[in-house]
Amino acid sequence: MEKSNKIVVIKSYFNEILPNPKCELNYNKDYELVIAVMLSAQTTDKKVNEVTDVLFKKYPTLDDFNKASLKEIENNIKEIGLYKNKAIALKDIVYKLINNFNYKVPNNKEDLLSMRGVGNKVANVVLIELFDMPEFPVDTHVYRVSKRLGLIKNSDSVEKCEEKLRKLFKKDEYKLLHHQFIHFGRYHCKAIKPNCEACKLKEICKEYALKK
Repeated sequence: MEKSNKIVVIKSYFNEILPNPKCELNYNKDYELVIAVMLSAQTTDKKVNEVTDVLFKKYPTLDDFNKASLKEIENNIKEIGLYKNKAIALKDIVYKLINNFNYKVPNNKEDLLSMRGVGNKVANVVLIELFDMPEFPVDTHVYRVSKRLGLIKNSDSVEKCEEKLRKLFKKDEYKLLHHQFIHFGRYHCKAIKPNCEACKLKEICKEYALKK
């Protein structure tokens, strides 16, 4: 199947089964999203939400976070992976939001990337969620699904995956498709035991072809 036709099929199926997916990380303030996305690296959104539900109530403002010791932060997030590094990053994010950005989450990638723990994916998520900017964050689900559906090569890097997805889809589709890819990978095209038999994309899936 030509790639242009494949894109039509994929979008149609995603719209059928995932018409209105949303970010599953819980937050009420802009800076809480930055923290939550940073904490979500190599950890499930469900676990992050469990931790931040307590964390954001215990430290309701940036100043409260700033006053907390590193050890306190570590103790409050130790249930998630890489918690020591993430505690350091959290403290740096809070410090810079207060001192460099006047308590506001910056709306440009350069400033976001200046904060510890905020890499390209985290910055893209913040920009697309808070500012509706045309970014296409690539997490493990987006990366896996893109490979299985033949949108990228298995040898492509995450950076190359993002570059190719940006070219394949229109800018005004990025936000919806980003969430559709994530939810499809999380609940349907899972890393282990994907639900292939019920999937209407199986005939264009490289993973399914290997099972035949």
